[in-house]
Amino acid sequence: MQLYNLEFTEEEIKEAVANNRLLSMEIEFSRICNFRCSYCYVPEKSECKGELSRDEIKDVILQAKELGARKIIILGGEPSIYPHLVEMIHFLDGHGFEIEMFSNGTGIDAELAKVLAECKVRVVLKLNSMKAEIQDKLAGKKGAYDIIQKAFTTLKAAGYPSVDLFLALSTVICQPNFEELPEMWTWIREEGIEPYFEVITPQANALDNIWLSVDSEKLKDLFNQLAQIDREKFGREWDPQPPLVGNKCMRHQVSCLLTATGEVTPCVGVTIALDNIRNNSLAHILKNSEVVNNLKNFRETIKGECRDCDKAEECYGCRGAAYQLTGDYLASDPTCWRNSKTDET
Repeated sequence: MQLYNLEFTEEEIKEAVANNRLLSMEIEFSRICNFRCSYCYVPEKSECKGELSRDEIKDVILQAKELGARKIIILGGEPSIYPHLVEMIHFLDGHGFEIEMFSNGTGIDAELAKVLAECKVRVVLKLNSMKAEIQDKLAGKKGAYDIIQKAFTTLKAAGYPSVDLFLALSTVICQPNFEELPEMWTWIREEGIEPYFEVITPQANALDNIWLSVDSEKLKDLFNQLAQIDREKFGREWDPQPPLVGNKCMRHQVSCLLTATGEVTPCVGVTIALDNIRNNSLAHILKNSEVVNNLKNFRETIKGECRDCDKAEECYGCRGAAYQLTGDYLASDPTCWRNSKTDET
């Protein structure tokens, strides 16, 4: 799963890398979820033992702030059904964080939408199709489409999207929705919403559902088509490169993930537990991790075609895909169309 908008300057990123600082952190308050998405990076979410307490979560958030983090990205499980979400949002807002939350919309009622708007939370709704039957199938839940549409309506009533209230739709690129994606991208842009389209990371549920997979050449064609739409209709210029449409994933330079049970990992795809926050401080874990240091120094450590790619200065492929498919987080990204030695584009 996870998308990453680099809202930081190149200078800020370089400074953070040089001084073992963070600019953001992804966090799971809980892994409990009411959807069973066929592509989810968490295979089972009906219960989770040993999850962090609110006090433990708040302590790690403050540790991240001391390391320079300005943005917290709330993942899941499903955040909107987490019983202490409002408390945690107020805590984050009170400490000056920019907040972004990925949600399937289940718990977004008028009351929660009001809190989200007051705290200017960047909301990312998970919508994979404009067709109810496809959305429900991908979500593994009958009625998922209606839940998301209701949340969308509720958020619009609270003022989303607007200059101050950022709204995005998160969409995984897969076979069932592939043909509708250009039209969906255009509609999202016209609505003033940000499209978060991503290539599925081949892990957990996605590995058990190979019918979702789209081959790299089709992905290349889609990325180019969406780039043309943005250029011709919306005046936006970007260079097509996976795994994120119109964006780059360089999260390991400035971020990390804290799981609901306290494990610190590079991201949702590189599922290597660096340590548990109950054992050591966040600063200690990140500073002393060989994995983190290798990812930060990717120009020297990356392997294969990714190392020789013409985009190597600004892209290292999807490290999650590399790790999940090869067992080596520094291997060349097997899902990228640029990895073909004969591909000149």
